[in-house]
Amino acid sequence: MMMRQIVTSSIGALVFVAYPPASYASEAAANTALWELITQNEDAQMSAGDLAFFLVTHNYDATPNEGLVQVKMDGAICNLVPNGVAPRLADLEILN
Repeated sequence: MMMRQIVTSSIGALVFVAYPPASYASEAAANTALWELITQNEDAQMSAGDLAFFLVTHNYDATPNEGLVQVKMDGAICNLVPNGVAPRLADLEILN
C-alpha cells in the first residue's frame, strides 16, 4: 500500500517537472525576448523616457518612473535602468 502511494507521488512529481505550467514557459519566453532586445541594441544617450518609448514601439507595456522603466508582461514586473555607456540598453531586474 505504502509503495503504491510513493510510486504515484513520484510519477506526479516527474510529470510536473517534465511539463511545467504554461505560465512559467510564457513568462520565461517573454523575459528572454526582452533580454534579447536590450542586449542587441546600445545607445549611451538613452534616457528612461527614450527607453520606455523604444519598448512601447516593440509592443511592451513600459512606463518611465523616476529614472527607470517598469515593464509589465505576463504577470511579471521588470525594472530597467538605462546604463549609459555600459553594454546593453539597460540593466534588467525582474521583481516578480
